Amino acid sequence: MTIRPIVKLPDPVLKQVSQPVERVDDELHALVGDMFQTMYDAPGIGLAAVQVGIPRRLLVIDLAKEDQPKDPMAFINPEIVWSSDDLSTYEEGCLSIPDVFDNVERPAEVKVKYVDESGKQQEMHCTGLMATCIQHEIDHLNGILFIDHLSRLKRSMVVRKFTKLARQQRETA
Repeated sequence: MTIRPIVKLPDPVLKQVSQPVERVDDELHALVGDMFQTMYDAPGIGLAAVQVGIPRRLLVIDLAKEDQPKDPMAFINPEIVWSSDDLSTYEEGCLSIPDVFDNVERPAEVKVKYVDESGKQQEMHCTGLMATCIQHEIDHLNGILFIDHLSRLKRSMVVRKFTKLARQQRETA
């Protein structure tokens, strides 16, 4: 397994809509392994394939705390098929937007249809942090960042900051 570089804002690949995964094969299993390795190294609790530069409808999540055994879950071609009217607010962050955190309001519960690593169709009812995390990662697959849920002012401040950082890094490279 390989730790892959995480794509950072303002890279335009983050705004791409990811394409469906066509086959569950060894190549996909290798990518899933790399994504878990990358997410654990970062460290994070979720990662979409587009965040490692591969715009495919694949994401990984592990909500286990540091003192708990790992609980890795891979979601292939996930889609939200139901969401509650009740909302919840969590402070979100993103590996592609380091050191930026803000409250985002989302449906408190969702039902997600997806294909698992063995190629079987699955459905999961998600609540709490899992509901927030799966929505955050599926947003990535649709070219949406968590900052897109913030006010225009907050979002533009974050984008300006990361655009300036990227320009400075290019100039010193």
